[in-house]
Amino acid sequence: MPLRLPDKLPAVDLLKKENIFVMDESRAHRQEIRPLKIVVLNLMPLKITTETDLVRLLSNTPLQLEVNFMKLRSHTPKNTPVEHMMMFYKDFDELAKQNWDGMIITGAPVEQMPFEEVEYWGELSKIFSWARNHVTSTLYICWAAQAGLYYHYGIPKYPLKKKMFGIFRQYPLMPELPIFRGFDDVFSMPQSRHTEVRREDIVANNHLTLISDSPDSGVGMVMARGGREFFITGHLEYASDTLDKEYKRDAGRRGDVEMPVNYYRGDDVRNEPLVTWRAHANLLFSNWVNYYVYQETPYDINDIR
Repeated sequence: MPLRLPDKLPAVDLLKKENIFVMDESRAHRQEIRPLKIVVLNLMPLKITTETDLVRLLSNTPLQLEVNFMKLRSHTPKNTPVEHMMMFYKDFDELAKQNWDGMIITGAPVEQMPFEEVEYWGELSKIFSWARNHVTSTLYICWAAQAGLYYHYGIPKYPLKKKMFGIFRQYPLMPELPIFRGFDDVFSMPQSRHTEVRREDIVANNHLTLISDSPDSGVGMVMARGGREFFITGHLEYASDTLDKEYKRDAGRRGDVEMPVNYYRGDDVRNEPLVTWRAHANLLFSNWVNYYVYQETPYDINDIR
């Protein structure tokens, strides 16, 4: 079954051009099925790009998903038209009135700031707390993973000497977990960050399970509460050209920008990126939706606790 998306969401037309089957609300209402309800708290500056990246991955499942987008009252996006936000996003206070089968919280360009100094930390903390009893399973991505680990489990973040930027090999540490069903012994994950969480802090916490890591980029994925929470330090959702755009944007503005590693063919910026993470990204999101959302969520969504 396809995704159920708001009418006129830009991602619908963009993904149809990629031959991905999506469904707008008008058509979905004619199908007799309860879709899984997924809410996305999109903190990334380029909202439409992130919407498209996530919808592309969520579409690769036989289940019908109803995707909604959440925004913060305490922060006004600078890079997305107000009209788009008004049409497709709702405040937390409105969406918090119901339960959700799954939730995705994205990264944000605030990683070098202490968490408490982020202007929307108070509202975000409220959302983190709410999700525990109103969402079956939550994916925290990049900065959100660091923020969630800090808020829920007191895990600190540390500044890196240089930006972790490029494509890094990850190794599943518990390949028997359903989240890794169909995975190879190694998979690639895009990284783009100036801070890190450390392995020793994760393994010292009895509530957390380190499930993938890398000798080069460190902690990759952490699981908590039996799969009700996943913390992913990288960006498996990234499109093929995202790191290229980021590099070329920053290379002309900052002197400390290095070329993303293991990304361009032949490690030559004049060449096209070599995409090595797409298959595992699709697998991970499909496994999450199937085994940790669909298989675990109650039939009556009001029963989520």
